[in-house]
Amino acid sequence: MEHEPVRMKLIRHTPEQQRQAEQRRLDPFLRALRAIHTAATPETMDPDDLDKQRKGQELLGRLTAPMAGMSWEPFLLDGLNAAWVRPQRGYDRRRCILYCHGGGYTSGTLGYSRILASKLAHVTGWPVLVFEYRLAPEFPYPAAVEDAMKAWDYLMYQGYGARDVVAAGDSAGGNLALVLTHLLKAAGRRLPRTLVLFSPWTDMTASGKSYQERADIDPVLTLNYIYAVRDAYARGQNWSDYRLSPLFGELNGFPPTLIQAGTNELLLSDSVRLRDRLVQAGVPCKLEVWTDLWHVFQMFPMKKANEAMESVGRFLLETL
Repeated sequence: MEHEPVRMKLIRHTPEQQRQAEQRRLDPFLRALRAIHTAATPETMDPDDLDKQRKGQELLGRLTAPMAGMSWEPFLLDGLNAAWVRPQRGYDRRRCILYCHGGGYTSGTLGYSRILASKLAHVTGWPVLVFEYRLAPEFPYPAAVEDAMKAWDYLMYQGYGARDVVAAGDSAGGNLALVLTHLLKAAGRRLPRTLVLFSPWTDMTASGKSYQERADIDPVLTLNYIYAVRDAYARGQNWSDYRLSPLFGELNGFPPTLIQAGTNELLLSDSVRLRDRLVQAGVPCKLEVWTDLWHVFQMFPMKKANEAMESVGRFLLETL
């Protein structure tokens, strides 16, 4: 007895239905990210706020599944928790990326670092070194900077030359990558080959226009958070010092730089002004501002985040 073939009915979703489905998928990630970047009290880092931030980062790391095809190799780097992220099917051993995680200098783990580190390894085919620098308020400035220099020196001891290393970072990690470059320059040492910065925090004085103009549309950051983590990290310091606000340092001689930011973020001015100052200093710089997106959107599981990371891969290929 013959049976008629079963015909599957294709369900076509409208653009609005697709948008709503993506929003539902992203909601847990946004909630976790808001928890990381929320502080109730601007002058001090309340213990409850700090606990919420650190748990939010742990949750975000768990929500994002490890990227297939990547190896994860944790180790102790002179007392710091660190890890290599490497593509499993061969990789370019001549180059690597030093990735500095965000979190306002007050939160951050290897699990959180793994998200963007895996994406960077995927689009470049290079190993990525991540590390847990000491966090404020328990370890304020300059602890994180000292730890970043320790990670840099480790790569040099491993046989990498400065020209073989890309320094990358998101948010406060972007700040740290820039400060590291400033300090290497001040010491007369060779600088990273390239900088890749995701929504970098470059101005602790919070003097850019976007701190006010984007306050109502940023779905992640608040001014209270900025003030609270700034105070926890560098209370009593001169926030215009280039070791805290790398935007204000001498940028001549810096390596080619890619900056990515979203239109809807509080820190947009930090990226725009950094681009302007790099260009004025004669440094090749590319700024990509992604429409309707937020702070460090690249870590989210969505099409535009993938496109942004592919752009990073193209930039590095063209630059190197």
